[in-house]
Amino acid sequence: MIERVIFTPEADDDIAEAYNWYESREPGLGEEFLRCLEARILTIQRQPEIYRVAVDEFRRAFLRRFPYEIFYEPTKGVIVIYSVFHCSQNPKKWRQRLGH
Repeated sequence: MIERVIFTPEADDDIAEAYNWYESREPGLGEEFLRCLEARILTIQRQPEIYRVAVDEFRRAFLRRFPYEIFYEPTKGVIVIYSVFHCSQNPKKWRQRLGH
């Protein structure tokens, strides 16, 4: 299991924005979003290669219940999370963030 997970500042912003949006719609829903995110990140830590490669070395994992995907890179005992991306957004946004 990979112990260390690093979130880029952009990924942190993605998470905060999603949390705030869900909480404003229904109290507690933002917390449920965070629980689903945490569960998926634990799966990534246990089996970083389980999810398909999206582009180059970057992998994509979908959240359960919420229309978000996590873009990450497993490298040398560390997982770097680059984006927690809402699926309705323009894919150019995550491609730019990953340098494409």
